[in-house]
Amino acid sequence: MPIPMKQNMKIGAHLLRQRLKGRKYYPFIVEIEPLFACNLACPGCGKIQYPTDVLRKRLSVEDVVNAVEESDSPMVSIAGGEPLLHPQIGEMVEALVKRKIYVYLCTNAVLLQRRLEKFTPSEYFSFVVHMDGLRERHDEAVAREGVFDTAVDAIREAKRRGFRVTTNSTFFNTDSPKTVRDLLDFLNDDLEVDAMMISPAYAYVKAPDQEHFLGVEQTRQLFREAFAGKRKKWRLNHSPLFLDFLEGKRDFQCTAWGIPSYSVFGWQRPCYLMSDGYVSSYKELVETTDWSKYGRGRDPRCANCMAHCGYEPSAVIASMGSLRESLRALVNTH
Repeated sequence: MPIPMKQNMKIGAHLLRQRLKGRKYYPFIVEIEPLFACNLACPGCGKIQYPTDVLRKRLSVEDVVNAVEESDSPMVSIAGGEPLLHPQIGEMVEALVKRKIYVYLCTNAVLLQRRLEKFTPSEYFSFVVHMDGLRERHDEAVAREGVFDTAVDAIREAKRRGFRVTTNSTFFNTDSPKTVRDLLDFLNDDLEVDAMMISPAYAYVKAPDQEHFLGVEQTRQLFREAFAGKRKKWRLNHSPLFLDFLEGKRDFQCTAWGIPSYSVFGWQRPCYLMSDGYVSSYKELVETTDWSKYGRGRDPRCANCMAHCGYEPSAVIASMGSLRESLRALVNTH
């Protein structure tokens, strides 16, 4: 099952509580970046372009726990950089799982087999391995040969040891419907990962490669053709309405406040893809950010963005507002 029933129920209860409390802005999941250092130099990502003094900074376990508790988020995505480089990553995950927070640990898997001993399988924990294509395409995307095979071996070993494993795949304008289908078929049927996340690439300002990001119409055409007749086959970790959004069947306004980002700089506005300043508290983030300024049609930097951090919360909210869509989401995620 892409999303376990217990997790779905907890998220639904969380969202209902926010509505009953009359809150306009609330988190679905918090993106935590405990460091920006990485052991790869992917051309589509600009995180390691920071100066050395920034790359040496680390969030502590206490920093992370406090940020999550302050936001009252039921889920956390630990990203980076490469989180497995953090010396306290095991303690960080343990502290969050102990509080019954659902944790997704994003990794390129280069170090995963060597770090598995730091973690304990739990219904509240999943590794999220970046897989941006089959062997040749993935190794090109991460600018290092052999990473695909290392990641595949690590996924198999993590699964063997009882861990939940999700994958996260970013697609560029060099992809075709066939490369999308081939990768998802491999992950779904051959590796048998628990769930898969997908996203069109967003043009990070610091990314060395600025030539291969998808425009809105390119994104819609790519996923419309890739999904044709096969979408229900794959264990996709997304709401049906978000997948409709990727195909261009539905459109939404950005709700960047739904997936706030916290890093060594503090709370980032408006999202982890853009940097319009940082604040020290979650309360300040939601109360002093003009959320109406962001999203396609509002900010030119958002013109080609269809990323999950802005639009998956929008799709979930739309699903909750419709009995038909709520039932559809329940059927398609279990």
